[in-house]
Amino acid sequence: MAKTYFRQLPDFDYVNRTSENHSISAYETVKNIFKRAKISDDIFSDLTFFTKYKIVGDDRPDIVANKFYDDPRLDWIVLLSNNIMNVQTEWPMTQSDYYDFLIDKYGDEETINKVHHYRCTGVTTNDGIVIVPEGLTIESDFSVTYFDASIGSSVTKTGISEEVTNLEYENDIQDAKRNIFLLKPTYLNVVFDDIEDLMRYKKGGTQYVSPTLKRGDNIRLYG
Repeated sequence: MAKTYFRQLPDFDYVNRTSENHSISAYETVKNIFKRAKISDDIFSDLTFFTKYKIVGDDRPDIVANKFYDDPRLDWIVLLSNNIMNVQTEWPMTQSDYYDFLIDKYGDEETINKVHHYRCTGVTTNDGIVIVPEGLTIESDFSVTYFDASIGSSVTKTGISEEVTNLEYENDIQDAKRNIFLLKPTYLNVVFDDIEDLMRYKKGGTQYVSPTLKRGDNIRLYG
């Protein structure tokens, strides 16, 4: 099962242009980082291939992979399962990073605890019909008047807003990032095979050498 992300990438030979190299035909083999792995659309769009998971504490992708797959090197599967491109912005921050972020954004703890916005506590009729959904962003003095058929009269609701502090607002964003999906271990080999096929070079063109290697055109100028 030990499949690291970079082992999936095909190779690319580029012309070695270092001053120490005097051969005009010398190449350096590197991994083609412009090739990006992805889970096939038919799997990614089918929730039966995945299970819900909640990130705990300061767990990094490799820690989640170790807990779920018994292999920290499958952190890239964790990221692909959630289409995460940038761990810095799309993964929950550590506690220390989060505190630094709050101070940097809001200046001080007093401002962190000030009101960010107001949200509705929810308005429903006597028979359960939703008039205003809970959590909707509203003004602090928002009110609503509606006809309640269950009692045969109009009803006006006031005092239906609650404060959301800057801290609560940011906590909600971080908590949302903690709820992820993980590819079920049963389907790992299916995804490995799909990605192996995706990473193969197609035959054709001047740069093609093999399914796992391309070679850059040597356009080096020399006298």
